Amino acid sequence: MSDTLTLAALLIPSLIIAIVFHEVAHGYAALLLGDPTAQEKKRLSLNPLRHVDPVGTLLVPGGLALAGAPVFGWAKPVPVRPWRLNNPRFGMMAVAAAGPATNFVLAFVGAILLGLFAGDLNAGASLEEPSLAVQGLFYFILINVFLGLFNLLPIPPFDGSHILEGLLPRKLVPFYAKLRPFGMLLFIGLIAVTWFAPEWGVLENTVGPAVDWTMKQYLSLTTSIAG
Repeated sequence: MSDTLTLAALLIPSLIIAIVFHEVAHGYAALLLGDPTAQEKKRLSLNPLRHVDPVGTLLVPGGLALAGAPVFGWAKPVPVRPWRLNNPRFGMMAVAAAGPATNFVLAFVGAILLGLFAGDLNAGASLEEPSLAVQGLFYFILINVFLGLFNLLPIPPFDGSHILEGLLPRKLVPFYAKLRPFGMLLFIGLIAVTWFAPEWGVLENTVGPAVDWTMKQYLSLTTSIAG
């Protein structure tokens, strides 16, 4: 039980920070591109209470952690009104990309801090009996990498779907938009399979390779800093 509580104490703050910054980045990008909706709704705040979704930020991540599955979650989406953007087509792509980009920046900061705390760390390896600070920073990097890459999947309602929609020829956009309801069903199914059948390794076999490669790059930075 103590190990589970320790893991939760490390994962939950990292996940909340990753999700809150992710959502605020969407809102600020929209504001810079002409849509002040998030500002009007007071969502350009780092106060977690303005962004936390009881299910997506607490229940689902906690259940996945207890099940030994990869931990992910979501917050209340920051409202964006495409018609208020200066250039809706480009603007939605930029707003969508801002969230994952922020997670990768946070992971970069975490890798630097981990290098300062960890000492000599071989890329991809774990320390023997690492301190809580080292463990916390490692999970902070991992959660941000996973959240950033997961959101880049071109499946509605993920950020990647908005990026893909902006890249598609205009004549194909209406057809792609019709797939959105099915994307939500797929998302719900993915949560169910990940939660109830973690042994299937669905996420590990899809996003997993990209997460592993990206983590190696960040830990290589950590190693170079640790000397």
